[in-house]
Amino acid sequence: MEGAEAHMGDLLLGGFIMLGAALLLVLLFRKFGIGAVLGYLIAGILIGPQGFGLISEGETILEFSEIGIILLLFLVGLELAPARLMRLRKAIFGLGMSQVVFCGIALFLLIMATTNFTFGAAIALGLPLALSSTAQVLPMLQSSGRLNTPTGEKAFSILLFQDLSIIPLLTIIGVLSRAPAEPGALSGWMTAILGVVAIGGLILAGRYVLQPALELIGKIAERELFIVAGLVAVFGSAALMELIGLSPALGAFIAGVMLANSPYRHELEADIDPFRSLLLGLFFLAVGMMLDVGVIAENTAFVFGAAIALVVTKIVIIFCLGKLFGMDTLPALGMGMLLSQGGEFGFVLFAEAEKALLIQSEASSLFGAVITVSMATTPLLMLIVERFNVARTEGDVDLDDPSQAGQASAIVVGHGRFGQTVAQMLSGANIPVTIIDIKPQQIGVSQKFGRKVFYGDGTRVDLLRGAGADQCAAIVFCMDGKELNAESLDMIKMSFPEAKLFVRAYDRVHLLEVKKAGLDGVKREVFESAIHLARQTMTAIDVDESLIDEVDREFRQLDCDRLEAQRAAGDMLAGKHLGFGITGANKGGD
Repeated sequence: MEGAEAHMGDLLLGGFIMLGAALLLVLLFRKFGIGAVLGYLIAGILIGPQGFGLISEGETILEFSEIGIILLLFLVGLELAPARLMRLRKAIFGLGMSQVVFCGIALFLLIMATTNFTFGAAIALGLPLALSSTAQVLPMLQSSGRLNTPTGEKAFSILLFQDLSIIPLLTIIGVLSRAPAEPGALSGWMTAILGVVAIGGLILAGRYVLQPALELIGKIAERELFIVAGLVAVFGSAALMELIGLSPALGAFIAGVMLANSPYRHELEADIDPFRSLLLGLFFLAVGMMLDVGVIAENTAFVFGAAIALVVTKIVIIFCLGKLFGMDTLPALGMGMLLSQGGEFGFVLFAEAEKALLIQSEASSLFGAVITVSMATTPLLMLIVERFNVARTEGDVDLDDPSQAGQASAIVVGHGRFGQTVAQMLSGANIPVTIIDIKPQQIGVSQKFGRKVFYGDGTRVDLLRGAGADQCAAIVFCMDGKELNAESLDMIKMSFPEAKLFVRAYDRVHLLEVKKAGLDGVKREVFESAIHLARQTMTAIDVDESLIDEVDREFRQLDCDRLEAQRAAGDMLAGKHLGFGITGANKGGD
């Protein structure tokens, strides 16, 4: 019992030291605008065995904190519905594959030309260096609001292919291995085949098992069960990938994509994101703790020289590829800087190369230090990017988070041609309005006309809460398209019961869909304008004003009756006899 109490005491003290050091250093680095990642790395170095020796379990903490990467990829998957993923397929398998191949070959040749490593060792060291840090880059894209911009999507596509490339890289190391084959070990090709089968199985499980389970939980209305179901999907998918020797983060990403179309994804994001942030912080803290300062001290010139060569090589190649794939000069350069560091999966691949007897432990430590130093350069490069707006493809656009807006009486989501009219009329009535749009180009246009628009997905419950939706009187959804459905609106109504909801419907089908949510108001985007144009036309050709009013009134009534018939029957053909211009209905046109 005393031993257990002592262990608990050590655990609590260790937690206090790690979090306290992280808090102090991150606050300090944030104050000087350097970034949180470098703060975590320096904090890890100071408290680790190479620093003051306060914490010695860096490897254990690293393994535990890798759950943060898993949760990060899950949250990214939630943002990528299968339709959007299909839209990015050219960037993933074109730009992403080109980056891994060309950077890998260039770094392999650089190692062969400047060191005495063997052919196999140079491959085992050079190819993993082509990978970038998902744990470092994605949070940067998310926090700056650029994940959904053209540059952000291309950077994400590269990172996603890098995760997929773990399979062939492990296969290459296995083929070159000098170690005796382990009994029962799977070949690289068999691992790849099992990976494809596992991904297909996860997609089917998401559609035919997970989605029905969430619908059942929805009827029970226990919010905690949604979180449990989401985490079951995350850890189950990650464990399956780990079992067959693939990246567990890839499994978590697939789990996120499976839930991307779920009406409950916003609540999952809001509940899981704090854990993701904390665990990613611990990940970089552990990386700093494991950094072998002795290796750097003994090989200072090599480590820093190799880190600089790595960063410069990747910037040049990614910049050239960006230009080749149609990017402008400054955004391509910004993307190169963003992805220039080595990645956390390099540590994993170096360990596998060591087991395969391709490299010795000293080489693994040396190049692990190179990756860590290259990670430390990224926040400094991002300062340059922000200073010169290098990564912006949309001109000088401020993509501010809605949480920075003051408290307003109304929130308008979508600032296109429809939302602009709504926002201006509300403002004309002296109603404070917060405007949100997800299109950077539209935000840039609005800024030119002096209208402040905040960046983000205004259908997300957590984002609306940050914008003050729990204290506003009305939320007006003015987006173009049909992406807003009754399930999403039900979740928003449940989260903000005091706010009245109004929706712009794309067409008749969309109107019938969103009306299921029991809104305070819904209007088809072209209905009123079409009626007014018809009235102007009849006036211009001298139709009597009383007849125009009669046609207007009768058309509206018949349209209302037809909508009710369609709603009751669940069939768009219901009530078709009520349309204008239909035999037995009335005069006029539909």
